[in-house]
Amino acid sequence: MKSTAEMVVLCDEAGAATGVMAKADVHTADTPLHLAFSVYLFDAAGRLLVTRRARTKSTFPGVRTNSCCGHPAPGESMTDAIARRTRYELGVVPSAVELVLPAFRYRAVAADGTVENELCPVYRAIVATPSEVRAEPSEVDEAWWTPWPRFAQNDVDPLSIWSQQQVRQLSELGADPLRWPVADATRLPAAAR
Repeated sequence: MKSTAEMVVLCDEAGAATGVMAKADVHTADTPLHLAFSVYLFDAAGRLLVTRRARTKSTFPGVRTNSCCGHPAPGESMTDAIARRTRYELGVVPSAVELVLPAFRYRAVAADGTVENELCPVYRAIVATPSEVRAEPSEVDEAWWTPWPRFAQNDVDPLSIWSQQQVRQLSELGADPLRWPVADATRLPAAAR
């Protein structure tokens, strides 16, 4: 087993926490269900911060995707985890974080056979005044601001599997991402509450 300080929360099918596992060990061809999050980071004008995953990442390298994804540490709140990951990956901290898809779950298989298997609530985060993005090269190859419709309708540059599924559900919430309704936190998996 690889040694690492970063741990993820394992979950059962009902969404309850069942234990922890080193992040470095969790993603395999038989990945256990675990807790994660996806963030769509917007500025006050409704532009989305889009990212391209680093080409050096072991899973889904170079894929266009949402602003940030990650795993809360055991005992860490989702909002604290989001602030930690957006600061690390992008050099920005949102002024507001709101739950929009509390029950999102997906399973995806990468080209090398590595599986993602996540309970992955989706959040809208707002940056009051967009500052210069400082992408962490081990996580993000590039990041740019774009209008939501352009991101959601782009069929030339494919999205990550999870973003494809999330965009369909987010689009059902309305055309203006700044007006998406905030979801009830009681609908989160128990491990995320």
